[in-house]
Amino acid sequence: MDCIDVPTVVSEGDGKLMCGFAGFLGDTGISEGEFPQVLTQMGDAIKHRGPDDSGIWLNKKSDIGLVHRRLSILDLSAAGHQPMISPCKRFVLVYNGEIYNHREIRTELERRGGHFDWAGHSDTETLLAALRHWGIEGALSRLNGMFAFALWDDSEKSLILARDRMGEKPLYYGYHEGVFLFGSELKALEAYPGWKGEIDRDALTLFLRHNYVPAPWSIYKGIHKLHPAHYLVVREGAEQLFKPVCYWNIHAIAENGISHNKCDSKELIDELDVTMNRAIKYRMESDVPLGAFLSGGFDSSAVVAMMQSQSSKPVKTFSIGFNEKAYNEADHAKLVAEHLGTEHTELYVTPEEAMAVIPKLPHIYDEPFSDSSQIPTFLVSQLARQHVTVSLSGDGGDELFCGYNRYVMGYNMWQNLQRVPPMGRRFISWLLLRAPGHSLEVMQRILPRRYRVSSLADRLPKLAEVLVHNDGKSFYQDLISHWKKPDQVVIDAKEPDNITMLFDKINNISDYKGQMMLLDMMTYLPDDILTKVDRASMAVSLEARVPMLDHELIEFSWKIPMESKLRAGQGKWLLRQVLYKYVPQKIMERPKMGFGVPIEQWLRGPLREWGEELLDEKRICDEGFFDPKLIRKKWNEHISGSARWHYLLWDVLMFQAWRESHN
Repeated sequence: MDCIDVPTVVSEGDGKLMCGFAGFLGDTGISEGEFPQVLTQMGDAIKHRGPDDSGIWLNKKSDIGLVHRRLSILDLSAAGHQPMISPCKRFVLVYNGEIYNHREIRTELERRGGHFDWAGHSDTETLLAALRHWGIEGALSRLNGMFAFALWDDSEKSLILARDRMGEKPLYYGYHEGVFLFGSELKALEAYPGWKGEIDRDALTLFLRHNYVPAPWSIYKGIHKLHPAHYLVVREGAEQLFKPVCYWNIHAIAENGISHNKCDSKELIDELDVTMNRAIKYRMESDVPLGAFLSGGFDSSAVVAMMQSQSSKPVKTFSIGFNEKAYNEADHAKLVAEHLGTEHTELYVTPEEAMAVIPKLPHIYDEPFSDSSQIPTFLVSQLARQHVTVSLSGDGGDELFCGYNRYVMGYNMWQNLQRVPPMGRRFISWLLLRAPGHSLEVMQRILPRRYRVSSLADRLPKLAEVLVHNDGKSFYQDLISHWKKPDQVVIDAKEPDNITMLFDKINNISDYKGQMMLLDMMTYLPDDILTKVDRASMAVSLEARVPMLDHELIEFSWKIPMESKLRAGQGKWLLRQVLYKYVPQKIMERPKMGFGVPIEQWLRGPLREWGEELLDEKRICDEGFFDPKLIRKKWNEHISGSARWHYLLWDVLMFQAWRESHN
């Protein structure tokens, strides 16, 4: 190949965030001498993802350029340097993530008679060899890990982009003035010369509904997110329609699992214990310090308990606390840590310290994102990074084991109220929507402990809004929505049919709770939860690993019958039984909490001036994205205390703050 490979080693700590890559394909009009500079500036835009090493590779003949930023986790030597060129010179790879079973893949490659003169023991080298030997689908089917990668095939003159099964690692792509751009974050695309990103108003409506922009959309017209468990082949030459290929179908996995449900509870408990321990063992491999987030909830406690059972020394665990009791989980985390004997670090955060994160959010989340738990997630990542380079997380347990309140309390209440005439349901909904928040919190004290939930003032009114629905599709869509009619808020926009279309595809899964869990795994989990964890952890050069999303564990979870996930009004029944092997039940019994901050009170108090500036009526009118009268009505009602619109307003504020930072 007529190409240039340019490594650049930078000092440790030069930069802030984790591994990432970017590149372009097509007739750029850029001179050969300018290629390295363009790639370098695209890479520098995401140097926070990889402060330890950087490199570029280009081939002017094919108008292809690749850049990589590396956070070294496995094989800290130069043998893991990227872009990595295959020994035959046909393939060039840039890759972000971890292949946990890379040693087994090496063994299989060698057992099949191939001769591999390994330069080191990095999983990048293993991935490149697997792609050479088995091709894209053969390699992807064998990978157990989190990853996104770009592979240039010089023989076929084609570029292959691929993303892991659940979407733990991000990947954006699209055409910009005839040139195909791609990268781990939008920042890299925005660094391309002459970038003119046009905001997609239709995608903006989706953002207002979900508090994130769901795949395959991005906030920019013509730029897409690659769906989890998909790959895309882009050929040299003219622009083409995108036809991503699915290599692991979560819908088919769910259907097949349900058809093979297992019933023996003891067998299920033992198998879940073994499967989770194996997933966690994979994710404990590291050549750098490793720890875990610990909230004291069932998911993170299970992960930490199994880590500690496999470790010869105390596991490093991290939690943050708030002095506001309704938002504080640190006490519970400390009890779990003391029982397990971990090396526990906790940090109590003041409101001022939490609010100091807000100006950083538009840069960390380089498209609008408004899940307010982004703030504590960043803070706990920042705390962990002071001690470790890798941290395990308990995310995914709610979707796998029926943990969210909407699967349990929300669904049961909705089902029972279907017997009430529509007029009666509307009246109940009217009452709940007008109940003062304090009264709701007092009311739950009369409930049995197992039915209590934190932040009832947020949860019950949300449920009230959906009680009037008669079918499961509209119930679910309303339940997961912030703005109910976002195309009436965004000027000149039409909301794409997203959730309804997905719902129609899964109507052959008979259990409605299973449908909700599957939809959450396809949308909310990758586009909200995993986006939040990736960006927050990468912002401090911390690699977050999510053992609950091991694909073998996911496949097993769908073989668990619903009665073993949800029993006696409690979700996660099977996971609880496994956890009680490690942590006494009395420590774990407490109301389910979210991971939030008091945005409602902040907007009426210390953030009021900031919000007033971003939501100024003339400013909104001049910018031309939102209906200014509707936004101001919500703002005035909220700050007066006559209504609680903090979630809706936080969506608009996060867009406004993002747009201001990108002007």
